[in-house]
Amino acid sequence: MVVMAIIIYCCVDNMNRFSSTISFLVGAITSMFCGAFGMKVATFSNYRTTLEARHSLGRAFRTAFRAGCVMGFTLVSISIMVLMILILLYQQSFDLADSTTEANYYEEMFEAIAGYGLGGSFIALFARVGGGIYTKAADLGSDLVGKIESNLPEDSPRNPATIADNVGDNVGDVAGMSADLFGSFAEATCAALVIGSNSLENINGKMEMDQIIFVLGIPAIGILACIVISYLIAEGKEIERGAEVEGELKRQLILSTGILIPCLYIIAKSSFPHHFRFISNNGEVH
Repeated sequence: MVVMAIIIYCCVDNMNRFSSTISFLVGAITSMFCGAFGMKVATFSNYRTTLEARHSLGRAFRTAFRAGCVMGFTLVSISIMVLMILILLYQQSFDLADSTTEANYYEEMFEAIAGYGLGGSFIALFARVGGGIYTKAADLGSDLVGKIESNLPEDSPRNPATIADNVGDNVGDVAGMSADLFGSFAEATCAALVIGSNSLENINGKMEMDQIIFVLGIPAIGILACIVISYLIAEGKEIERGAEVEGELKRQLILSTGILIPCLYIIAKSSFPHHFRFISNNGEVH
């Protein structure tokens, strides 16, 4: 992080140098927190799921489903909250209210905030690659020694390498996935903000903050809608067979999509102006 922050500070132009570096560090630290939080949730929920599976498949499914909801909702909520704080702080530091060239300042501000997504992806890369290398090396060693030499079954508790294999799986598949989820969300959101700052204008030719907040309103309303749907799934009918798990997950996807579409329409209607101006490459306004 320190080396990459120095490179960003030296390579970015003078106006956005400090802001881009801060955004990168904030994104990297948030990604690290998401990875650590994901491992905590997985560690606490895995043995609870195993314990519930001794009673019934339905109880095990609900425990695992709730754990996944906790991790997903937390990661997206933290991402939105930190990004919104950055926007509000940078809005004050760039002094947009007193600027006569407001659109240009928005472009520079969101280009600096784009470092937030870079920081998230930077940590996700190391978490995924590091965990993958660790777990593959341990898995290979446990298979060679356990299966071939000692004739032990897969993931036998008598094989010490199984512990290292499971730790690597936790790092790569859980911490890496959590950091990767945050990085993908931060990248996509920052990219939309950068594009929006170059294109969204109202009739008077100035940038409207409501149009920028629309980008953050999409995942925000998605969290609220998915909380309701997830509660209906987790507290729904009892699952008795493994084949029913796929149906429940597909039902959640269909219900959430059906609820989100009208919500997104309402947000778009309230955020964007009634009239748009489309400027072609040759400068013609339509």
